[in-house]
Amino acid sequence: MPQSGIVKYHVKLSYEVDGLVERADIIGAIFGQTEGLLGPEMNLNELQRVSKVGRIEVDAKSTANTTNGTALIPMSTDIDTCALIAAGIESIDKVGPFDCKFRLDAIDDVRAAKKDDIVRRAKEIKQKWATKTVSEGESMLNDVHQGDTGKLSTYGPSKLTCSSGVFDSTWVILVEGRADVINLLRAGYDNALAIEGAKIDESIKELCNTKDTVVAFLDGDRSGGFILKELKSVVTLDYELQADNDVEVEELTPQRIDEILSPVANEIKNGKPAPSLKNEDDKPIVDVASKVFPNLNETLEAVALDSDQNEIFKVPISEVVSKLSTQSGIKYLLLDGIITQRLLEGAKNAGIECVIGHRVAKLSNSNDMTLKTFSDLGIS
Repeated sequence: MPQSGIVKYHVKLSYEVDGLVERADIIGAIFGQTEGLLGPEMNLNELQRVSKVGRIEVDAKSTANTTNGTALIPMSTDIDTCALIAAGIESIDKVGPFDCKFRLDAIDDVRAAKKDDIVRRAKEIKQKWATKTVSEGESMLNDVHQGDTGKLSTYGPSKLTCSSGVFDSTWVILVEGRADVINLLRAGYDNALAIEGAKIDESIKELCNTKDTVVAFLDGDRSGGFILKELKSVVTLDYELQADNDVEVEELTPQRIDEILSPVANEIKNGKPAPSLKNEDDKPIVDVASKVFPNLNETLEAVALDSDQNEIFKVPISEVVSKLSTQSGIKYLLLDGIITQRLLEGAKNAGIECVIGHRVAKLSNSNDMTLKTFSDLGIS
């Protein structure tokens, strides 16, 4: 194809001729029998002249009395023109004196293939430089955190990556991998231990048995959900946290990590809030929570209901605050997670009367709203 042409599509055809012919005969039939068929602007010679069609490649195989093969036409036109040219070639029924038949096999988008190659190469580049970045980040952390609490260490016979604060802290944060431990160090949390695989190491179980509080903080994808289920089958978790939807813990900013973990850290520091006694005023709330809880528990989702207990929406917890800004008529908000200050403000702005979750963080300005945990209501 001339230098000015950019190939967009490959039009691929196959053919059969009832006689012995050469490649040149096939090419001649393609040009000759489509000439004038689709109008002068669609003649292949003209399209080649303006760099819309490249060199037509033909191969031919002959048997005793037939010839068959394939033809490939590179084109830089739109897809409609490609389709017309392909249909025109399929109408060819003679090569010289012999009957023939052309059939379209495919129209390949060359750009799509290039995009696949670009994405593949981008993944290679990311892997190479992300590894380098993590390595450099670890070095920087070791320089900044000269004390024992800031250094990376290992735990157990399997030498699982951890931050050295794990050994003395009364609580532990279980994360998926080494990069997660490093990122939590950046955010100021030096009590993280990497699971490093879907199979839960025996040493993790032993460590968790020595801690007052165990927190799982996993990636916000399907894999993180699977690991959470596996973890819960062997370890008693006090808190179950995940990164934002489709985001990995190692990708979170220090600020976002703190937004997710600080409510838990504050609860642990100040002592968990004591459950309130059930009373007659709570009965309508208990009824609502009892109906929703079985389908909400362990989903990491939030459900909004109106005054008639009709569902308004159900979304992942990571999306609930932004969802509240566009909704009205909500009376109850129930979530499989912690009621944070950010969520409280969003609920207030949406005019919600009651919020129910697994735990309530240390909050300010919560007097105008009913906040309950499922434990408060005797449900979980």
